[in-house]
Amino acid sequence: MAETERDKMISGALYHPGDPGLSDDRKRAQSLMRDYNATIFGDDGREEILRALLGALGEKVAIRAPVYVDYGYNIRIGSGVFVNYGCYLLDAGPITIGDGCDIGPYVQILTADHPRDPEARKAELETTRPVTIGRDVWLGAGAILLPGVSIGDEAIVGAGAVVTRDVGPGTTVGGNPARPLVRRGDGH
Repeated sequence: MAETERDKMISGALYHPGDPGLSDDRKRAQSLMRDYNATIFGDDGREEILRALLGALGEKVAIRAPVYVDYGYNIRIGSGVFVNYGCYLLDAGPITIGDGCDIGPYVQILTADHPRDPEARKAELETTRPVTIGRDVWLGAGAILLPGVSIGDEAIVGAGAVVTRDVGPGTTVGGNPARPLVRRGDGH
């Protein structure tokens, strides 16, 4: 059986984002996102919309609308997660968010990447790299996580930080590009 553009996208291979099947997947996500973003906390059916939109959703998750996704099905969110207003979870590739995470407003988690070769870009090809966030992580307001990064358990990403590299467990990072500020147990 031939590999689909969706298969290529999820695996991180070069793919065509304009593929009709992927366009249909984005339209589905946009419809569910529109429905979810029109709700307020406590509305009936709100969790069902999220369960239809996302690949996996743990228990006791609070996601404040609006939230923005590409596909939704590549997002896995653990239990006890809080996502504040206006977050972008652009999930051409897999996004995994561990249990107990707090995600500030306007955080961007990005998985789509573009080839460095100009001919591949002219051919409108893309790639993806997954983003993995461990348990009990705090992402400050406006933080940006670039494709392929992993954030270790109990790490803190400061407000406005641009994360270009992996963040170790228990590490606090900030700045652009994000750099370690404090590691738990360092006396700070």
